[in-house]
Amino acid sequence: MEIDFGKMNGLVPAIIQDASTKNVLMLGFMNKEAYDKTVETKKVTFYSRSRNCLWTKGETSGNFLNIVSIENDCDNDTLLIKVNPEGPVCHKGTDTCWGESNEKNPLLFLTFLQDFINKRHEEMPEGSYTTSLFKDGLNRMAQKVGEEALEAVIEAVNGTDERLVYEASDMLYHLIVLLASKGLRIEDVAAELQKRHDPNWHKH
Repeated sequence: MEIDFGKMNGLVPAIIQDASTKNVLMLGFMNKEAYDKTVETKKVTFYSRSRNCLWTKGETSGNFLNIVSIENDCDNDTLLIKVNPEGPVCHKGTDTCWGESNEKNPLLFLTFLQDFINKRHEEMPEGSYTTSLFKDGLNRMAQKVGEEALEAVIEAVNGTDERLVYEASDMLYHLIVLLASKGLRIEDVAAELQKRHDPNWHKH
């Protein structure tokens, strides 16, 4: 990776983003030595402009920033570093340096689940329930979506909220499997719903 350290007297901004929540956690600066140490240790190390030295985030608090990926911007002078944080990021004890909460949005798990199911479809490991669904074929997968949808309806009418969520989860899982078998993703469904939210959208 080519990084232009010359524009800011040997430094580049490093934007730290949570790899799971996608929230921006903090902004720091790196020189080449800090960048090299970050790559070597897989933990974010910055250059302190006030102390004129390197510092690894978490070396005193234990709240390390574990590297997931490092990306350079279009001008090669700003880094986007995606991490898995251990504990609060700010020295004031907050999740981010802007005092925002960094709670995970459960909806983001749907993308993870879609990727996981797609991998099952590619690898077809033995002993996997998802693999067995793909092997059973399209008709069986479609049937399972219908069966689980019916069970969700029954729970909605005569059951409990807890059981409704449980059966709706089964329905959604089998729907994602069905979508994967057709080369589609749950995001395609979300995109369709987003289009329908437009006031100018008209039903086909």
